[in-house]
Amino acid sequence: MAVYFLHMKTFGRANGSSAASAVAYRAGERIRDERTGKTYDHSARQDVMHKEIVLPSKYSGDDMGWARDRSRLWNAAETAETRKNARVAREYLVALPAELSPEQRSSLVRGFSQELSDRYGFAVDFAIHAPRDFPGSDPRNFHAHLLATTREVTPSGLGSKTTLDMSDGNRRARGLDPAINELLHVRERWATVTNEAMQEAHITARIDHRSLEAQGIDREPLPHIPRVALEMERHGARSVVADRIREEYQARVQARLGRVQAPGVVQEAKSPVGKPQSLEDIRKESVENWVRLRRSQGYNPGQSEGERQNTKDIQRESAQNWVRQRDSQGQKQDHAERAPAVKTGRVRDDDLSL
Repeated sequence: MAVYFLHMKTFGRANGSSAASAVAYRAGERIRDERTGKTYDHSARQDVMHKEIVLPSKYSGDDMGWARDRSRLWNAAETAETRKNARVAREYLVALPAELSPEQRSSLVRGFSQELSDRYGFAVDFAIHAPRDFPGSDPRNFHAHLLATTREVTPSGLGSKTTLDMSDGNRRARGLDPAINELLHVRERWATVTNEAMQEAHITARIDHRSLEAQGIDREPLPHIPRVALEMERHGARSVVADRIREEYQARVQARLGRVQAPGVVQEAKSPVGKPQSLEDIRKESVENWVRLRRSQGYNPGQSEGERQNTKDIQRESAQNWVRQRDSQGQKQDHAERAPAVKTGRVRDDDLSL
């Protein structure tokens, strides 16, 4: 059945992101970033079902050829920003109903993109992806990436920042609500337009953007498994983090069932006590934690000395925690001995894993 999923993220200089890289990956194209001189080639992708650039309706009669050129549009977005911590793009990642036909899914995403473009004045470059063929992947996982500029688009180029990218102070000065309200509005609108599309297609399934509690559904939300852990499992490796999340989820489910079976008795849900970790488990968990820390810090070769020192501090702390954890398991050893280095590749796939 159809599921609700909408996730918003931003791309900026502070975390080393590149709009040219992001759009090349999502659209499955070869694009050169004129600002850095790097070329990103994802033209071999076979899972891009549809891609399209949507612009504000008020410019339908103007010559907007420059903005419909994917490479020109996103290089303009990169060039327009000069601050080292500038935000260059915003993305809405949405799950698409597998019950709809390819044409109906395209129409749904196009209409929603047009609504966003008209509301905020930015350009929306969307790409619809088919489910991945990894082992364990959900064959119903149709989804779309909607990449939007952070500046208003005009016939002559990109203009000022959109109201969505203004600070709450500037928004108040204009009589606007806090930006968080915009995200809440978008979440509700996605549920509404998706349900309308399924109703027109005579499909009975419906989605809801509200929490389970708000819907009056008494069950535990399904657990969220980090993408790094899922990638490890897809490649045949065991993820200690994923195993622990699933165990804790099952513990919450059992605790809820206990409360239902014994009304009026308040039971405290306790996390399960797992078996003592082996050195191999500790090593794998340390690697997974470090991969997530690297990504959260946006580490890249162009970091300043202060940023590199921050990363080194995190590495040192991770290593110290690993040694302390080994010692606590009764595996005393000289701290001069070090675990063999483990290389971890950076995961680029930002697709859904439903």
